Amino acid sequence: MTLLLASSSPRRRELLAQIGLDFTVVPSGVDEDDLMRRLQAAGPVPPEALVTSLAAAKAREVASRPSTPPGALVLAADTVVVLDGDVLGKPADEAHARQMLGRLAGRVHRVMSGVAVARARHGLLLADVEVTAVRMAPMDPETIARYVATGEPLDKAGSYAVQGLGSVLVERIEGCYFNVVGLPLARTVRLLERFGLRVADFWYAGNPAVRAT
Repeated sequence: MTLLLASSSPRRRELLAQIGLDFTVVPSGVDEDDLMRRLQAAGPVPPEALVTSLAAAKAREVASRPSTPPGALVLAADTVVVLDGDVLGKPADEAHARQMLGRLAGRVHRVMSGVAVARARHGLLLADVEVTAVRMAPMDPETIARYVATGEPLDKAGSYAVQGLGSVLVERIEGCYFNVVGLPLARTVRLLERFGLRVADFWYAGNPAVRAT
């Protein structure tokens, strides 16, 4: 069964490879910022609904392309950080990243990922959402400035990478760690299984994605 990842995120690509899946990266052409504005034009949208809608739109866009093989499964995801009801996506620049981290410092926020799987040419799409609570460590302005200057947070929702240098900024995680990285693996696997794709079927010795440990 053909599996396509509708994302250019290196974190999602690494996570799928980590569990042994064979897949092809086909980034979605959806303009996330424009779609988010249109979704919120009529009023506030719950963040859970927002990330699910964004993920579904990405999966649907790739699944509907004439070049996509009929019956292929298209996986897409979208992740945001939520604090005080505000949705924090990727920072616009370094100043924005410093401002985000200043708000998050010493507080608990939620990381939400919408995950969607669509079957090409069949119109079938399933989506779900994962929510994880994260407590950040207190951070002084100098620590924040030095972290932002590394460039690591500039393409991350909430302006930090839990799997990188930003790991020392996180005090506690309640829920799925992989969700904070960018793709809740257990929930993703359950969605794929509903389409008949079993991850364990990829676990064989000749699979180059599987490495002995």
